[in-house]
Amino acid sequence: MFCEKAVELVRELHRMSDGQLPAFNEDGLRQVLQEMQTLYEQNQRDVNEVKSEGRADLIPSIKLRHCCLLRNQRCLTAYLYDRVLRIRALRWAYGSVLPGSVQFHMCAEELQWFSQYRKSLASFMRSLRDGGLDITQDMKPPKSLYIEVRCLKDHGEFEIDDGTVILLKKNSQVRAGNCFIHMSRPSPQTQHTTNARKASLTSCPAVVD
Repeated sequence: MFCEKAVELVRELHRMSDGQLPAFNEDGLRQVLQEMQTLYEQNQRDVNEVKSEGRADLIPSIKLRHCCLLRNQRCLTAYLYDRVLRIRALRWAYGSVLPGSVQFHMCAEELQWFSQYRKSLASFMRSLRDGGLDITQDMKPPKSLYIEVRCLKDHGEFEIDDGTVILLKKNSQVRAGNCFIHMSRPSPQTQHTTNARKASLTSCPAVVD
């Protein structure tokens, strides 16, 4: 029956859970393309007969085969596009280097696409701020709006965006929101708060209201 092989490709992906990439079904893809070539050639012959001999009885068959061609095309597009989305998600899950078991399931074109996507993502992250910003980290939002920040040297009074004035003294810990960390980054005089943020994330637990 027409389109069965194409539909099976889509079902093959549907049976896999998110985050998993099945082996590229090159044989199934080739069979669908061969079926499409056969349908196209049959339609071409029938269309020529309709034009030359006026055989209107062939028109329903031509329309049926044309619908099958479109359905096969949609299934192949869905199969390839879904695999690209899964491969893109693997970059965020595993990093710039995929495990060998994952690469084994990818075709040469998919490996090339992953390499280009990896380079594009790296270039974009380097363009964010001085020194770049790794947007693949800290994908989950914090459980609290506030964290404890340890000051590495004396700074004095510091006013945050809500108008609150806090005193930053060496080795003191203050309870502040992420807005305080964001405000302190641009200023060279408060560059040490960036280091304080790093220290707080590793040594100080988040404070929950």
